[in-house]
Amino acid sequence: MEIAAQSFIQNRTFDEIQVGDVASLVRTLRPDDIHLFAAMSGDVNPTHVDLEYARSSQFREVVGHSMWGSTLISTILGTEFPGPGTVYVSQGLNFWRPITIGDTLTITVTCKEKFEHNHHIVFDCLALNQDGLKVIDGVAEVMAPTEKIKRERVVLPAVTINDRELRYRHLLSVSAGLSPIPIAVAHPCDKESLSGPVQAAKAGLVDPILVGPEGRIRAVAEEHGIDIKGFRIVDTEHSHASAEVAVALCRDGGAEALMKGSLHTDEMMSQVIKHLRTGRRISHVFLADVPTYPHPLMITDAAIIIEPTLEDKVDIIQNAIELAHILGLAEPKVAILSAVETVTSKIRSTIDAAALCKMADRGQIKGGLLDGPLAFDNAVSLVAAKTKGIKSAVAGNADILVVPDLESGNMVAKQLEYLANALMAGVVLGARVPIVLTSRADTAETRAASCAVVQLMAHKKREAFAR
Repeated sequence: MEIAAQSFIQNRTFDEIQVGDVASLVRTLRPDDIHLFAAMSGDVNPTHVDLEYARSSQFREVVGHSMWGSTLISTILGTEFPGPGTVYVSQGLNFWRPITIGDTLTITVTCKEKFEHNHHIVFDCLALNQDGLKVIDGVAEVMAPTEKIKRERVVLPAVTINDRELRYRHLLSVSAGLSPIPIAVAHPCDKESLSGPVQAAKAGLVDPILVGPEGRIRAVAEEHGIDIKGFRIVDTEHSHASAEVAVALCRDGGAEALMKGSLHTDEMMSQVIKHLRTGRRISHVFLADVPTYPHPLMITDAAIIIEPTLEDKVDIIQNAIELAHILGLAEPKVAILSAVETVTSKIRSTIDAAALCKMADRGQIKGGLLDGPLAFDNAVSLVAAKTKGIKSAVAGNADILVVPDLESGNMVAKQLEYLANALMAGVVLGARVPIVLTSRADTAETRAASCAVVQLMAHKKREAFAR
């Protein structure tokens, strides 16, 4: 018999099983199976989980855990043949060839011997792949149940694999193939603010210029084992001086990007506003890779403009649209958020949203598709939008979320990061150079991902000047 999914689970008793009876099960190995088995067992042998290593191994590709195949034998014995009430006594297996991703195994167990005195049964076990080649064989001995058991099949919870490292590499890949850019790092005087640019340098994204008290920088590097050998250090007395010098390097062409270290945002941004302003309002964008959302999501402005006016929001949106173009989105979908979907004079953000959409219709905002007001659920969920009868090309599939004010935007971004395990990058737009602006609590990983975005922006700026 072949095992099939049923709403119940029942056994075959010792007396019901005859020598020669057979049961089989078919399963295909998926990447998620490897990750789940590794997480459950702790077996992170690079043969199974490290693609780069696996390519240099004898198999030339990632292979599944051999014991994954053996668990399928256990599945048959424990759930169907004999099934509930079965007690494992022994298992001997031979492993003949690797199981690679996409291989389909047919597992067969055959009753070989029965022992009346203790109700033990010996089974021959065999696993063949899709080409009919032997993968596993062996013998299992179990104590079979003597009473009939039938139970409802337990529905297991869905398991989602969240490969954070893969998502991180995907964020870094936005600037793949580009040369490193010189970046001035203002006051990198703690572990994370120093590790970030160092990690980005190792990834080939930037050439950091460390601006701050040299003694403190070297002390942090030594304390935490951070290798800063070969990096240029510009010595300053304190954080205010670090901001001034780092911004001056960008203003005078010594660096193509700026990065905030362990100083307060207003210390650095006051210098940016003084020396690196353009005709565009400076604003901030969080670029979020959220495991439960199908593509990257931009949140703006959640870090600079506290209570943006209508005119401020025009620049906030235009800045974000232009970043989306740099990232390869020809016409990004822009959702202008509020608490409700209808325009009402009682909520200013709904009035702004309506005005901004009309401004886009008239060409005052270019390059994106705008809609609003939209509540957060309608902006990111097609189901929510349909439930509320919203017909929109933006609703449920937004690329850019424009928040009413800094407070709400910061909450949205931090909730995605800390409750939804989003990977974040934070950049400042509208200045003469791209700026990495992250929270002092952000990890080196977040800072490095942000460096990839500003690296891409700096190269696009070079191309624009070349034209």
